[in-house]
Amino acid sequence: MTRYDVIVVGSGVAGSLVAHRLGRHGRRVLVLEAGAADPRDGSADDPLTTYLAASGMVPGAPLGPRPEAPSPEVTDIVGADGTPGYRTAGHLRQDGPLPYASGYVRANGGTGNVWTGLAPRMLPEDFDTEVFGYGRRWPLGYTELEPYYRAAEEELGVAGDADEQREHVGLPLPDGHVFPMRPLPAARLDGILAARLDGRRVKDPVAGREVELRVVGTPHARNGVPDPRYDAGRGYVPRGRHGRPDPESRCVGNASCIPHCPSYAKYTPLKTQGRWSAGVTLRDRSVVSRVLVDATGRATGVEYHAYDGRVSVAHADVVVLAAHAVENARLLLLSGLADRSGQVGRNLMDHPVLLTWGLLPEDAGPYRGPGSVSGFEGFRAGPARRLRAPFRVEFGTWGWVWAKGPVDTDVRHFLAERGLFGADLRKAVGDRIRRQFTLQFEMEQSADPANRVTLHPTERDPLGLPRPLVTYDLDEHVKAGMAAARAVSDQIFGLLGAEDHTDYTPAAAWPGRFEHGGRTYGYRGAGHAAGTHIMGDSPATSVVDAWQRCWDHPGLYAVGCGSMPSVATSNPTLTMAALALRSAERVEADLAFRDRPVTLSLSLPLSPTSATADETAPNRGVPE
Repeated sequence: MTRYDVIVVGSGVAGSLVAHRLGRHGRRVLVLEAGAADPRDGSADDPLTTYLAASGMVPGAPLGPRPEAPSPEVTDIVGADGTPGYRTAGHLRQDGPLPYASGYVRANGGTGNVWTGLAPRMLPEDFDTEVFGYGRRWPLGYTELEPYYRAAEEELGVAGDADEQREHVGLPLPDGHVFPMRPLPAARLDGILAARLDGRRVKDPVAGREVELRVVGTPHARNGVPDPRYDAGRGYVPRGRHGRPDPESRCVGNASCIPHCPSYAKYTPLKTQGRWSAGVTLRDRSVVSRVLVDATGRATGVEYHAYDGRVSVAHADVVVLAAHAVENARLLLLSGLADRSGQVGRNLMDHPVLLTWGLLPEDAGPYRGPGSVSGFEGFRAGPARRLRAPFRVEFGTWGWVWAKGPVDTDVRHFLAERGLFGADLRKAVGDRIRRQFTLQFEMEQSADPANRVTLHPTERDPLGLPRPLVTYDLDEHVKAGMAAARAVSDQIFGLLGAEDHTDYTPAAAWPGRFEHGGRTYGYRGAGHAAGTHIMGDSPATSVVDAWQRCWDHPGLYAVGCGSMPSVATSNPTLTMAALALRSAERVEADLAFRDRPVTLSLSLPLSPTSATADETAPNRGVPE
């Protein structure tokens, strides 16, 4: 039986980074992944070909189906009339008033294969929303996490403008801070909005104040032009497909970042895996079903299932759960561990996204780069969050695809409703698509113990394990934020002279639909699951400490967005990466303490006649 220093469960962003850092220290690390290392199973098709050939253009499409370790897809949720206004199927079952509208990927690299690539930091005030009358306080603050933000930006290869982030976002970046790469070029839509809206003011009707609009670029974990000032003038070399230095690996605007970047400019965990040391071993198609602990509660290893049903055990001194917020909670519940506080699985959060969409008077330049390059940052902070959820506004540069589906929808519209064919059809579709744009209001959702992951009492997955069951809802704070966002959108559309086509029908297309204040709202899930093994400063109220160590089980860590006490308004991947690097540092310190030299001393001298030769050899078998 092989014993490891560390077992990491999950090969996504957090798991891959932890394994990489510990491998650099010479640790023997086993990474267990529920999905397949190569989901194509020897097919000659690359992920883009697989995606284009798929019947549904969903995030998991490039990876192909994996029945033994199924991934929840957004298509598993369908809107319906009545209460609740949705139906669910697939791996992730639900019974809440509103749907948890996000999926995730169970494959090598996890959801980090199909993310947007946006990598903003949280704001300092996001770490304690209790002062605004809601949410939970982190057991650490921005200042403590800041060095790990810098380390994460290096690992992921972030492009951004530090001066712009200081001036227009309010980040207290260190003097001389430079991102690894220069900011990505602004999209055509960004330029139009900046020319029309910069310096204009709109009213937040919930907070009763005006906010100045300013187009601000969003940091991206995506290869662009390296900044020669980075690293004290040593610069930065972009990393290509396999994580190796590749100066030619750049974003070329393929507009398929979700789910696949054909130029491999976007960061994925596979790039980190390409830099793993020989001491890191990946074992795929291995679904962990239980964390093992000894009589004292210390983690000793895991039990896992192969796809053919065989059950194996692996042992280590440290076990790190990094399998997504939902799957981490499911595994802790399956193991019956870490729940002294009663918070395992609770406080599930996401970024419910309010979408509004329309047509500009001129060409918006859609589908010519990443899905969003810039946004409005002025609604993220300040006292207004006492009254309504704060939000970021992303500019959607892929037309109406998130709101209405692919361009086939526009073709059907002109065929069925206008009766157009041939040249008239091509002209009408072309004119409509080129003027499309979307505003994406990414709402903060605070920790609520009622939003939770449990084990389904009867439904089992193909390996016989209980499926996760989610109970989810939006509170009045979030709904008030959506009301404010819609009012802001109305004003922005008016200032742009844009046609507003926002319409949350039919019901089947909008499972996340509700009435509030006499108006209908619809939301999509951002795929930003957080909470479920929440971080805190007391074992009575939280699952893990500030290092993401489970309070009740030495040697057991639960890392990832599931530890976050708040999800704030920023895409959480960079924060998750920073937390993972911080935890990896703590794990290495724990292992170094285990390996420290120990000197034995005898309290009573042995008589020369009673000691054998072996006994008199000082500290035999004990490191000096």
